[in-house]
Amino acid sequence: MSQTIEPLPIVDLLRRHSLRARKSLGQNFLVDEGALARIAAAAALTAADDVLEIGPGLGSLTRHLAQAARRVVAVELDQTLLPALSDVLAPYANVQVVHGDILDLDPAALMQGGAASGYKVVANIPYYITSAVIRHLLEATVRPTVVVLTIQREVAERLCATPDDMSLLAVSVQAYARVELVGRIAAGAFHPRPDVDSAVVRLTALAQPVFGDLNADRFFRVVKAGFSQKRKQLRNALGSGMSRPAQSVDAWLTHAGIDPKRRAETLSLEEWVRLAQGLDVSA
Repeated sequence: MSQTIEPLPIVDLLRRHSLRARKSLGQNFLVDEGALARIAAAAALTAADDVLEIGPGLGSLTRHLAQAARRVVAVELDQTLLPALSDVLAPYANVQVVHGDILDLDPAALMQGGAASGYKVVANIPYYITSAVIRHLLEATVRPTVVVLTIQREVAERLCATPDDMSLLAVSVQAYARVELVGRIAAGAFHPRPDVDSAVVRLTALAQPVFGDLNADRFFRVVKAGFSQKRKQLRNALGSGMSRPAQSVDAWLTHAGIDPKRRAETLSLEEWVRLAQGLDVSA
């Protein structure tokens, strides 16, 4: 049976270690124990699971993960937080803290020797690295089975978008995983209080990316070109982004069964795949 976890006195902890939240790193510490418990629950952890946590901060969520999982590897970028993090996590022998930038580290190597069922990721990440972190995780040599993210609510809603409201971010994530919005967290649950509310999303890795055996760079080259000119017709965005004449682009789109007058945000994942597959048509 899980033990009750007492609220972490964040303000006192910061004061005791002469720390302050760093705006440059997007630091807002989640202090609401109910929200922390819901995030851990979203990962559906068992005693056989290994978890990679990105951005443990002061360890508020790490404690919940450590109590539910077999092992937790917590990667923290901010070196100044490490002494306080070490104090908070001292009772948990199954937690390993790693100082570093997750974008410079190999998730598969960090989780090497883990459970045969793979590993899960839980992260509280700022907006400015959301896309980079997700792609880094989902393109790892050994991908996580589940990724639970606490991010800005607006970004979470963009991740869950459907055709007519798609974005480069939505396509980039949904190409690798099924995305679910599992909860919202009010700004008041954080210290310091951010300007916007947050949300929790769960990414469940697909057995293989939607583009299958197609080269990932080729697929994303086409997608990025399509979104390169916001609200422009595809024939114009692709012509500019791929440096191809209008006649060639029209033939390419027609071959893929896509009206050249459509806009990138209206395309489904399957249509992006067809478009990338036909890249060489009328080149």
